[in-house]
Amino acid sequence: MANTPQARKRARQNQKRYDVNRARRSRIRTFLRKVEEAIASGDQAAAAAALRAAQPEIMRGVTKGVMHKNTAARKISRLAKRVKALG
Repeated sequence: MANTPQARKRARQNQKRYDVNRARRSRIRTFLRKVEEAIASGDQAAAAAALRAAQPEIMRGVTKGVMHKNTAARKISRLAKRVKALG
């Protein structure tokens, strides 16, 4: 348990950051799931649209420090490859 005032403040800040990051990660996963579902349905147009919507959200996660740059690039690349293969 945090005893000093600064440790209490750090605990509050950590909780706030945790909540924000968790929400952002969840939002990214939702966009990724939409792309996955569109790919599974076999509709290339819907999959491409879902991927276009997901890309900025994934990269925003990178700028906010939720996800590593290479991880995001890898996810986008693999999804784009799968969407392209539908055509």
